[in-house]
Amino acid sequence: LHIRGNARAMLTAERSALNTVQHLSGIATMTREYVAKIEGTGATLLDTRKTIPGLRVIEKYAVRMGGGQNHRMGLWDAAMVKDNHVAVAGGIEEAVRRAVSSGVETIIVEVDRIDQIEPALSEGANHLLLDNFTPEMLREAVAVIDGRAKTEASGGITLETIRKKAETGVDYLSVGRLTQSAPAADIGLDFKSE
Repeated sequence: LHIRGNARAMLTAERSALNTVQHLSGIATMTREYVAKIEGTGATLLDTRKTIPGLRVIEKYAVRMGGGQNHRMGLWDAAMVKDNHVAVAGGIEEAVRRAVSSGVETIIVEVDRIDQIEPALSEGANHLLLDNFTPEMLREAVAVIDGRAKTEASGGITLETIRKKAETGVDYLSVGRLTQSAPAADIGLDFKSE
């Protein structure tokens, strides 16, 4: 990229512009590495809502540019029932019932054990987030779910583990580090006098 303009204005904007481009390019680059690892498995890479305040829209754009897809943009996209919701509601069934009664179309339920799958499905969950499951547990969960809901592997997924988890038959793999801790790309701005 070559730009021309007032030197003072360009020097004023240089660091902010470079920091932003480096950060977003780092996200896109890391996303592409993860997408390449799961190529051919049929699974889709998702980001999470773990973004820097004020940068969610552009960080999620960078994920798409790297070949990933966006999970929820905010709390309004889907109801996500997590372990704290289950604890407050008194059980997974009641927590899912409350989410369903809210009228939200997509009900995502985080489960961390196989025995939580049937109660979540029986109450209307249509997307199960299988949290910190081993590949063996994921394979078992996918068989139990048997297409009745979308499946998502999440928690501690790295470049080294993603392929084995993708090969279990899950629909999605979500990786928070895409936006949370992608290293910045090395991009500079060099001035030339004319």
